[in-house]
Amino acid sequence: MKIVAEFVTSAAAAGDFPRDRLAEVALVGRSNVGKSSLINALARRKVARTSAAPGKTRLANFYRVQRGAGPVLYLVDLPGYGYARGGDGSAAEFNRLTEAYFDRGREGTRIGVLLLVDARHPGLESDVEAWGWLRSKPCSRGIVGTKADKLTRAERARHGRELESLFDGPVSLVSAQTGEGLEELWKLIATLPNRTAP
Repeated sequence: MKIVAEFVTSAAAAGDFPRDRLAEVALVGRSNVGKSSLINALARRKVARTSAAPGKTRLANFYRVQRGAGPVLYLVDLPGYGYARGGDGSAAEFNRLTEAYFDRGREGTRIGVLLLVDARHPGLESDVEAWGWLRSKPCSRGIVGTKADKLTRAERARHGRELESLFDGPVSLVSAQTGEGLEELWKLIATLPNRTAP
């Protein structure tokens, strides 16, 4: 199936966000969870920059995508919350940008959000805290376990059960390297912004 994807803009503040009211699916996760790699795997080409050094993304990056005859929407790579530590003002900067982003959901923009967690490390405190925070936002939500190719079959079953127990719902396991789970993830992405927030 044909996929059309292009980088549109990087936003440092609310005034930089696109205003065309397309539906959006935001990717949230720790800095090294593989958000950019997953966007590239979904697009089947390199549209998002990846870095070996976690925390390089300090902007909200918008990618316009369409899969086949499906809806045109934005995939939004939000800054990783792992980098926002230390006394350099990064945490405050991160909070301002992400709060401004999710405020748009109250203003009529259809937003869905995917929390990306490393499937190798279920139950990290920062991921559990992020999920609690996202549950307070006016948008539909889903959870994706990345780097599934790094797990053995037994680990995959065990970690999958643990993740679903921790987050009290289904968790999609995917791999940007092998393409595992991407078909199912596309189906979730296409419907997520139109769901009623639980």
